[in-house]
Amino acid sequence: MQKHELKALFDEEMRKNVTPPGFRREETDHVIRHVSVHQDEHGFIIFSNLTNADAKKVITGEKDRFATLKQEFEWKVYSYDEPSNLVDLLEDEGFKKGEKEALMVIPLSDDHFLLSHDTSHVKEITDLEGINAIMKLEESIWNHSFASLGERLWRDFRNTNSLSLYGIYEAGELVSAAWMYLEGENFASMWGGSTLPQHRKKGHYTALLAARAKKAKEMGHPILMVDASPMSEPILQKCGFERLGYSYGMLYPGGKSHD
Repeated sequence: MQKHELKALFDEEMRKNVTPPGFRREETDHVIRHVSVHQDEHGFIIFSNLTNADAKKVITGEKDRFATLKQEFEWKVYSYDEPSNLVDLLEDEGFKKGEKEALMVIPLSDDHFLLSHDTSHVKEITDLEGINAIMKLEESIWNHSFASLGERLWRDFRNTNSLSLYGIYEAGELVSAAWMYLEGENFASMWGGSTLPQHRKKGHYTALLAARAKKAKEMGHPILMVDASPMSEPILQKCGFERLGYSYGMLYPGGKSHD
């Protein structure tokens, strides 16, 4: 599959037609909006169709919409979105720019090395205790609370068949963890991939990636995607992932604070 074909399929399945668990999808002529059905979580805009002529008016309208809902929201902007200065326009309107992430995608061939990579030491996590251990791991690495994420993962795990979680333990301690959502007809989105500093450079990231790749392929979702940090991007490139562009999460505080 060519790069432009992958990008078009990604936009169609993962931006235009997706409805994540726990959200209500709303579509207008200009945006696809997802409103959280849980008041402790923020909503988001995953796709937009704007021009320089109408962008400011639409942005103001979305701020008003989420203020009425009393929800914070994130506007996910990809580097190939129009207008080309959308990130700047959002910043001018009070949105806070998140870190740049690389959109990395790979269609898995039947003989890809990840599908035969050793994952015997990777454990699938299927209970609340395991999810809490993942959140504790994330908090120790990033130094802030992941309680709301843990609640969402447990809720999604119980109520959908789209979420799988994995961890690697050493001496009974969870040292590396990641999870995956099956989305659309073809995609599996990879999340997490965090490892305690003292346990890095042992191949844990690749093993967790391989475990999820095997599950995704088995479930008929052969295209993997990752919003990759600068640390993860070179590892993914070595695994055959292709960068389709970059993305920014543009957060607007809106009508309600969740601090």
